[in-house]
Amino acid sequence: MDSADTARSRASLGALKPLIPYAMRYRGRIAAALVALIAAAGATLIVPIAIRRVVDLGFSHVGAAMIDAYFGALLGVVGILALASAARYYFVVTLGERVIADLRAAVFARLTTLDPAFFDQARSGELVSRLTADAAQVKAVFGVSLSILLRNVFLFLGAVAMMVWTSPWLSVLVLVAIPIIVFPLILSGRGVRRRSRAAQDRLADASAYATEAVGAVRTMQAFGMGPATAARFAAASEAAFLAARHSARARALLTGVAIFLVSASVVGVLWYGAQGVASGVMSAGQLSQFVLYAVFGASALGQLSEVYGELTLAAGAAERLGEILHTEPAITAPAQPVALPVPPRGEVAFEHVRFSYPARPEQSALQDLSFRVAPGERVALVGPSGAGKSTVLQLLLRFYDPDSGQVRVDGVPVDAVDPALLRDRLSLVPQDPTVFSGSVLDNIRYGRPEASEAEVVRAAEQAHADGFIRALPQGYATLVGERGVTLSGGQRQRIAIARAILKDAPILLLDEATSALDAESERAVQAALDLLMRGRTTLVIAHRLATIRAADRILVLDDGRVVEEGTHEGLLARNGLYAQLAALQFADPGEGGRARLVAV
Repeated sequence: MDSADTARSRASLGALKPLIPYAMRYRGRIAAALVALIAAAGATLIVPIAIRRVVDLGFSHVGAAMIDAYFGALLGVVGILALASAARYYFVVTLGERVIADLRAAVFARLTTLDPAFFDQARSGELVSRLTADAAQVKAVFGVSLSILLRNVFLFLGAVAMMVWTSPWLSVLVLVAIPIIVFPLILSGRGVRRRSRAAQDRLADASAYATEAVGAVRTMQAFGMGPATAARFAAASEAAFLAARHSARARALLTGVAIFLVSASVVGVLWYGAQGVASGVMSAGQLSQFVLYAVFGASALGQLSEVYGELTLAAGAAERLGEILHTEPAITAPAQPVALPVPPRGEVAFEHVRFSYPARPEQSALQDLSFRVAPGERVALVGPSGAGKSTVLQLLLRFYDPDSGQVRVDGVPVDAVDPALLRDRLSLVPQDPTVFSGSVLDNIRYGRPEASEAEVVRAAEQAHADGFIRALPQGYATLVGERGVTLSGGQRQRIAIARAILKDAPILLLDEATSALDAESERAVQAALDLLMRGRTTLVIAHRLATIRAADRILVLDDGRVVEEGTHEGLLARNGLYAQLAALQFADPGEGGRARLVAV
């Protein structure tokens, strides 16, 4: 465990404090739970008084009438106790469920605001583990454990007060014993917290690996890595089990020590009180009453020690959730955002931009990059792998901010604009399109949720996707599976193109939007793209010759800089990098429009 992990493992129960505002939203429910708690504790504390009366008077000449009266009263007390306990459980448990639902929503909402730099270094499976396993751990405490905690706090304080009222001299012995019991519990609780955090971290590791493996199951099976993957997950699960076992061992020791100390103290008080009865200092009924209060107080203290162990687990889980809630996105809207011009022109400019990805600060992705795209112009970006083509789109979408220089849209620096409003003017068709697990209709509508079904159909027709969509079992209502697993690559890409058409943004970003299509589909989609690009500013990361030739201008990038610029024929005549790439890596020229500049 590194120093950061060690520091986190020592976190105290103060990690639970950020949860208090979530609970305070429901003061009425809290008040009802407290009333029920007080009623249940009060009913419990009345029982020993009745027992004392029965012992001291019930077996004397007063007779059976007195016994009937006392036990009838006890039955009423038990009824109140049952109703109050049920109400306490309901209000506290539903409060816990409500708080955790709000907390989960807040954590996920914060995740949606974090920039890609955060996700470059985070593991999606580990984040899901925080939303599920850690939230469930906190819910257990805010539900049942919190109910037990509050009940036993009231019961312990009430029992101590009644012990002092019953026999002050015996109470002194009990109050002296309490610090002796509590002090070792506090010391051992630190070890429990440390092991609990380690167990949660190992579980998150296993969850992260499982998520990654399940997401790549086809690749795993294609390479025959099933047994190796299963073995690696088994090892991760075993590490999680060992960490959980260490945590359980520490909690078991804590519980055992607490039970022994509490029980031994009760035995000691009972022995000393028996001496008092024998000498006539107190009656048998008083001793019975005192012992019952001592047992109530001791059992409450013992259960508090168990709940303390649960709280340490929740503190570790709350801390991990709090880390997400306290993470501030690097990309935010400025305090006074600048409005983009209306109507939009679609002008794009990079001015002396330098940029390195946060995960690779020593490696420059762009170096003094400058170019301008006029409104309505089609510009293709080509160049070797790693030249910076995709980075241009990432900065334009403001997924990252450049280290120096300016990126402008319609003359306005993108870091001066609200990112949401900036992205409203951009429409992206990636090379590996994302398709979600909902219906085809929902996936196309993702770019504009308020669009009507007729508008969705029209966009699909323009993307030449309507034919295969209507052939699906439920047409546009067909569920496509996680990541669109039931669709072919070309079908997913046409859905992504339809999504971009529906959004109808003035600036179009195409990251090799036809790469996954067969020849017939490519011709159809290329025609749709030609229509879509008309009147729009278009930046294309181009691989295929047909796309490159359709561009008004080609920018050749190498090592994060524009090294050549011009048309296809002009760049070939220049006999520079573009001509070298074309000569080395164009496919069979006989394929015409489907020739591919593989290096880019």
